[in-house]
Amino acid sequence: MRSLLERLFLPAFANQWLDARHDSAVMRIGAERIAFTTDTYVVSPLFFPGGDIGKLAVFGTVNDLAMAGARPLYLSAGFILEEGLPLAMLEIIVASMREAAAAAGVELVTGDTKVVDRGKGDAVFINTAGIGAAADVEISPRRVQPGDVIILSGDVGRHGIAIMSVRKGLSFETALESDCAPLWQPVSALLQKGVDVHCMRDLTRGGLASALNEIALDAGVAIAIDESAVAVCEPVAAACELLGLDPLYVANEGRFVAFVTAEHADRALDVLSGCTVSAQPRVIGTVGARGDAIVEALGALGNPRILDLLSGEQLPRIC
Repeated sequence: MRSLLERLFLPAFANQWLDARHDSAVMRIGAERIAFTTDTYVVSPLFFPGGDIGKLAVFGTVNDLAMAGARPLYLSAGFILEEGLPLAMLEIIVASMREAAAAAGVELVTGDTKVVDRGKGDAVFINTAGIGAAADVEISPRRVQPGDVIILSGDVGRHGIAIMSVRKGLSFETALESDCAPLWQPVSALLQKGVDVHCMRDLTRGGLASALNEIALDAGVAIAIDESAVAVCEPVAAACELLGLDPLYVANEGRFVAFVTAEHADRALDVLSGCTVSAQPRVIGTVGARGDAIVEALGALGNPRILDLLSGEQLPRIC
């Protein structure tokens, strides 16, 4: 996907906002600083432990706004419906979106519906766009600096494995649900407490490893993490071992990394610990020198390994 963006879309539509390479475009309209983002959701199955496509569409979009330091305000929704979709199923999805929007503090203010022929879709696809009020501080990959500390907001891999548990018929001794959640609360708390946040990224497709690679490439820096500092709950670890997956590449929908100055790292940990969705934050690594944009993970036995970008998607259609 990154190769496609670099080769086709970015050259075709080149401008200062796309060049920022962030989850949202941040711009000024008059005196106001706003963030604008869009995403499309094709998750399969539509319903999974801890969520559904409607909840995912709302939280995924408000989280992209939050990663740019913007308070989510308004959403649009476009529904692509396959002929024959049961109305009762759509009603459940719409109700879930309404509840998620209320939880995230946003209003869905405009939308569209299209119907495609039977067999030309997969029940429901949803596109959402979001507008937010951006803080008067730049939060983007180009602010990442050598010496920055990398903080992870919680454990990884829950969303991807929750999806796979339905696809593969997996069961666990303890309940495992997607971590799908809105992230503005911890982001707002960081900003209100004056933490010098340089960049944030939610860990969706491609998980932690892909997010770190994208930031390393866009910032032109090396990144080193301690793999043992990355929390992975037992059901996720067991499922990854069974399925041959690396949890560092498994998607999340309620986790993010924050790049902060070393002087503010302890304050950031205290702030995040006070928010439910980020109650177990950890320092997982640091930013190295400018130059080679590589991400290196130090294993439990002290052996380093390079975390590369995936050549394809490890788990397709998870969001």
